[in-house]
Amino acid sequence: MYDPTITFTAVIHAIAGHLRAAGVLGPNDDELSDRGAVSLEQALWYAAAAVAVAVVAAIIWAQIRSTASTPVDVPDAP
Repeated sequence: MYDPTITFTAVIHAIAGHLRAAGVLGPNDDELSDRGAVSLEQALWYAAAAVAVAVVAAIIWAQIRSTASTPVDVPDAP
């Protein structure tokens, strides 16, 4: 199955490699490089996104369960 995140990651790495080779991005650019730290704001954004996904999944699951519990109308034979 096609996973677009792999393609997106490959494109981003290719662009970053070309920019580093051209001298636009240096290996020690503090404002552009990732230092590995996660801020509280980032953690809260991820938590909010997880809660939103859980709420949407619960709504969809409730819809599926209510639809599945309705009786099926069986047609009469002619």
